[in-house]
Amino acid sequence: MITPMTTPTVADAGWLPLLWLASPALPVGGFSYSEGLEAAVDAGLVHDEGSAADWLVDQLHLVLARGELAVVAQAVPAWCADDHARLRALNDWVWQTRETHELRLQCEQMGHSLQAWARSLGPAGAAVQARLDGAALQPPSWPLAWAAAAATSEADPTRCTATYAFAWAENLVQAALKAVPLGQGAGQRTLARLLPEIPLAVSAALALADDERQAFAPGLAILSARHETQYSRLFRS
Repeated sequence: MITPMTTPTVADAGWLPLLWLASPALPVGGFSYSEGLEAAVDAGLVHDEGSAADWLVDQLHLVLARGELAVVAQAVPAWCADDHARLRALNDWVWQTRETHELRLQCEQMGHSLQAWARSLGPAGAAVQARLDGAALQPPSWPLAWAAAAATSEADPTRCTATYAFAWAENLVQAALKAVPLGQGAGQRTLARLLPEIPLAVSAALALADDERQAFAPGLAILSARHETQYSRLFRS
């Protein structure tokens, strides 16, 4: 007997746009950045599978969860409410906390590329473009632009924030494969190591108030600054 397929609910369908936004195929250039990882490899701080996984877990909890994930969690409902003052405040905070030239350029280029992606979709991207145009962010940072797209999915802020974290993890694992270098199996084990850490990071991010967000990672900032003059580079950050 053939069991009929059930019709997906609105909540189920809300995952599909998020999967799209998490895809490495999204043309925003995330694959070209290592966010300091390449400089950590050059300095000998990351040199094998174990040290790469440790580095990324620490970066997830100490950097991403305390800053960008908290911004995304707060930006999604602000986009849904068309709270432009709130969105501008969050966007300004992102720009004020980019500690190096490379990290600022990454944030700007990826935000700009997401706008170009939305425009290229025509009617399918009109809602995203309308939100970005309405808020008039100068310019929209990557977390704010991504959250604008995620807000059109009807998914809640927790799912949106977890998706952003997974997309980050996948991009950085791919960077580790090239920079360390690692094999595909090591990359999958590293991603498996990161997966149970993502809900913890998201929960921590969702609990942060405005005055509790931070972007204090001096060691990473120093490595990022050194990367600007690093002799041999595969990545733009």
